[in-house]
Amino acid sequence: MTLLPDPSAPLPVRRRVPLALPASWEIPTLALFVGNGVLWAAGLEWFSAVSLPLGIAVVAVALVLHASLSHEILHDHPFRSRRANTALGIVQPGLVVPYLRFRDLHLAHHRDAALTDPYDDPESNYLDPDVWARLPHWRRVILQANNTLAGRMVLGPVLSQWRFVSDDITAGRRGDRAVLRGWLWHLPGVVGVLAVVWQAAMPLWAYAAAIYAALSILRIRTFLEHRAHAQARGRTVIVEDRGPLAFLFLNNNLHVVHHMHPKVAWYRLPALYRARRSHYLRRNDGYLYRSYAQVFATHFWRTKDPVAHPLWPRR
Repeated sequence: MTLLPDPSAPLPVRRRVPLALPASWEIPTLALFVGNGVLWAAGLEWFSAVSLPLGIAVVAVALVLHASLSHEILHDHPFRSRRANTALGIVQPGLVVPYLRFRDLHLAHHRDAALTDPYDDPESNYLDPDVWARLPHWRRVILQANNTLAGRMVLGPVLSQWRFVSDDITAGRRGDRAVLRGWLWHLPGVVGVLAVVWQAAMPLWAYAAAIYAALSILRIRTFLEHRAHAQARGRTVIVEDRGPLAFLFLNNNLHVVHHMHPKVAWYRLPALYRARRSHYLRRNDGYLYRSYAQVFATHFWRTKDPVAHPLWPRR
């Protein structure tokens, strides 16, 4: 016998289940990525319509933050899936560095035993002393100027891009498929970004100026991240800055913490450093700056170290 429901009984209340994002997603990183995209678009259109210099400044800030987010992406944030992270980073509004090339070179840089190596560290600014000795005088002058913070901000974007592209052309001619694949995946994004900029209030030349300004700001972070030191653990810096540059660099100024814990997300690094500050400073042999103001005061016009690696054996 089938029991029929009592028509006088109250209807069951359906409770709304709140939308839950997967636990593997890092919400702060995703939110910042979306917000930065809005800032970039506003800089292109609204801020540029109000004032072109203001638009260039806003877009430059957005490009710096996007570069820092790309660094998070290649270290497996905000998703656990490498494919999902790659999809998020493959379009680079900064245009000049393909994401896949940045990922491969930066992960190679994380072999701490090779830090500052003129050959095996892709991000090293040091040269083999024998190579340095063979350079013409004019190139030495330029590279010495590039070893001041002022020079790194003005000349650094051109010099580093020239070296990067030259090395990739050489590798591509040798048939390096990773290099060719990195550039081929990059080109559709370049076309898409340029198409958006073409329709925006900001002219293309102003967008190029914003890219250069962003690269210049990023050189502040990379200027002294690593030093020549006999032990690998003493080669990586701490800059105890809490200002706007630390935010734009997503706390990568706490660089030895990042190198020791590359899978830790940017928003967890400050607490990790505060909890074990003395440990990290022992670890990097006291390679410390209190702020970026101190970095500017110390090295804006003065070189930090020689171009020729001071500890590299000469033949």
